[in-house]
Amino acid sequence: MRKLNLVRSFFIITLMFILPATHAGDSPKNIMRSLPEPATDLNFYDSGSPSQAKASLGSQLFYDKVLSGNQNISCATCHHSLAGTGDGLSLPIGEGGRGLGVTRDTGFGSEAVHERVPRNAPHIFNLGAKEFDRMFHDGRVQPDTGLPSGMESPAGYDLPSGLDNALAVQAMFPVTSATEMAGQAGENPVADAAAADDLAGPDGVWALLAERLRGIDGYVDQFISVYDDVSSANDIRFTHAANAIAAFEAINWRADNSPFDRFLRGERRAMSASATAGMRIFYSPHKGNCASCHSGTFQTDQSFRAIAMPQVGAGKGDGAYGYEDFGRERVTGNPADRYKFRVPTLRNLSQTAPYGHAGAYDTLEAVVRHHLDPVAALYEYDPNQLRMPSRADLDAKDLAAMSDPAVLVALAEANELVQTNLTKREMKQLLDFLYALTDPAMLDLRIDVPRSVPSGLTLAE
Repeated sequence: MRKLNLVRSFFIITLMFILPATHAGDSPKNIMRSLPEPATDLNFYDSGSPSQAKASLGSQLFYDKVLSGNQNISCATCHHSLAGTGDGLSLPIGEGGRGLGVTRDTGFGSEAVHERVPRNAPHIFNLGAKEFDRMFHDGRVQPDTGLPSGMESPAGYDLPSGLDNALAVQAMFPVTSATEMAGQAGENPVADAAAADDLAGPDGVWALLAERLRGIDGYVDQFISVYDDVSSANDIRFTHAANAIAAFEAINWRADNSPFDRFLRGERRAMSASATAGMRIFYSPHKGNCASCHSGTFQTDQSFRAIAMPQVGAGKGDGAYGYEDFGRERVTGNPADRYKFRVPTLRNLSQTAPYGHAGAYDTLEAVVRHHLDPVAALYEYDPNQLRMPSRADLDAKDLAAMSDPAVLVALAEANELVQTNLTKREMKQLLDFLYALTDPAMLDLRIDVPRSVPSGLTLAE
């Protein structure tokens, strides 16, 4: 504790020379008090050290198309190491598409996609930290002690027990979505089960996928080695697969060694002078005030906020015409939560474009400028920045909500942010700080991609 206090005292002195106060409440001492504690192993599941064998199994499952109904897409397709654990698209192209990242198309003929995935593929960095106990943009996976599993999820009472954490619960659901991984009814048994909303039954989605894994010797041997409750192929459950995938994501995409993290640990020159000035703008309640939402160790207060983010894509079936996405209200049923979405962590922000729940903004500067004046940005939104493969029938739906004056008014009225004014220099400093949130170890993730997977299916997209 004494060492930490000495470090903070040194920072205060440093800030006094670099950053003269522009407001009485922005003194170096007050800014330092606003900074979070640095992350440690204790912030993460398994004290930051999940089983390597379990994570290795999870890596193979994550990249294996065997977990999709038509065996043509993997978890990695939309959350790839080569695309910052996302896909680089505003809205993902799920099963039926071809290609990786921004090169992905909508497929051809009878195998073409039926629709875009309605929300942006979120990055996975640091989701192995224990504070991330609510998953998805709307938080539909979250703790609930009133349920046998201890977690609220789209499966309700059918969610199996034995899942390690919220990240493992999240891994249970992409395989159940027709648009993402399962496929369309009539194409395969997994898709038929998903269409019937049969997730946990003896012929449900999870049982069918577990049966596939039981038939692959390369997987069976690993499951037996990793899990004490698996002694033969018959013991394998999809929950085992989900736990392994979560272990892989947690250990491989832990990102807590950015220049800002090192600054918090006492390296006074870890950030540039400009980034340090940007940190002050970020944490000042009289300047950027970013920490009013992006607080805590991973720069999120884990809340849900409405910030007039443009609604692009076909939506989630909400509103009078079905092209809206009501966000958190879909989970809580409370109209006060309409258009609220999860406040994301900002680690590795430079790698995770496009930004927003629907990927509306293609650059970091563009989404920051939206935060400065959300309502004006909403009405002035330029859809030319969208990153999505074009197809006439899909394109016709992409801007339906943004073309509806009533929707724009509703989004604007729900906005919770106040207008903020920054000079050109302050904007550059703030962006420099945001770039300083990137862990250099996450810049080259090629090593995360296995050379092959036990199913023998191709890793190519």
